[in-house]
Amino acid sequence: MPFKQGILERLNDGEVIIGDGGMTHALEKRCYVKAGVWTPECVVEHPEAVRQLHREFLRAGADVIQAFTFAMQDKPLVSAGYSYKWDEISHAGSILAKEVSDEGEFALSSGSLCETGSLFIKGLASKEEIKQRFRDQVKIFVDTGMDLLIAEYISHVQEAEWMVEVMKESGKPVAVTMAISREGDRHGVLPGECAVRLVRAGADIIGVNCRFDPERSLDTIALMQEAIQREGLKTHWMVQPLGYWCPDAGPSGFTSIPECTLALEPRVLTRIEAHKFARKAYNMGVRYIGGCCGFEPYHIRALAKELSKERGRLPPGSDKSCLWGEALVHHAEAQVARRATREYWEKLVPATGRPFSPAFAVHEDTWKTEKKHE
Repeated sequence: MPFKQGILERLNDGEVIIGDGGMTHALEKRCYVKAGVWTPECVVEHPEAVRQLHREFLRAGADVIQAFTFAMQDKPLVSAGYSYKWDEISHAGSILAKEVSDEGEFALSSGSLCETGSLFIKGLASKEEIKQRFRDQVKIFVDTGMDLLIAEYISHVQEAEWMVEVMKESGKPVAVTMAISREGDRHGVLPGECAVRLVRAGADIIGVNCRFDPERSLDTIALMQEAIQREGLKTHWMVQPLGYWCPDAGPSGFTSIPECTLALEPRVLTRIEAHKFARKAYNMGVRYIGGCCGFEPYHIRALAKELSKERGRLPPGSDKSCLWGEALVHHAEAQVARRATREYWEKLVPATGRPFSPAFAVHEDTWKTEKKHE
């Protein structure tokens, strides 16, 4: 196997890293994951499906293949009846990610942790109990040879700090992404303070992921960047937002809109919007750019193709695509052939085509009304 430069060395050299997309929603659409609990038992029950999706993200241009171990720390695994397979599922997910990343010339593998959800409920678990749960999973990631560790979908900066403490024990590069908006975490800690605390805790890469669309995610990144600059700190930036538009969502993000999760299709980003997101994130200094729920392989390909000049290469999947629809010039129908220009697609404002559809929804949100941990 050829030597692959590590994530921090590549970021320090100014390289753009393309992340992968949303495993849970993509596999639910493919009939391998149950909506609601979102647990990853399919890494054991249907490993071929997980392997294939990893490969599609790799072909789309992803530089990091994350182990599908989402919701392993949370009550969904218990409610789904798979808590007894916790270690087996973590191990199987890691092996699949490692296997596929090894197939790529540039790709790295990552262990993936998410919050326990225990911190928000007083007395449910102590700090040491929570840290031990992370430590058990990190050990599996280390034993299976993950190249880096990513903590994601975190709504409490306190728990994120504990995750950093545990992940740093491994000696692996550590990335942490908060699932927050500009309104801050679930305890009211604003993005700037979250960023400063994570860097001071020892995280190598910080940013935001999930819950919010690209625009709101980048708004939050901007606030974090201001605070880091003000404090004279340095870090690498990472963003992996939703692949759905939800400007009308409340503080908890897309879970507050009525369409979540079985009617989100009208809100899916177009590939053109993915191009624009990649460029805006790059211009803001973000160098690890990927996607979360709703991001399919073709979205990831759009990110990789938009930044192909900066990266010095096109994704493998570009051999069956065109950057701005150039191949449409060969279409049999004249009205479609005339759309074979970048100008056409950049100026297009997509219509949903849904009759009597409101532009925005009225969100439902319990983010600030649930009982907080004291």
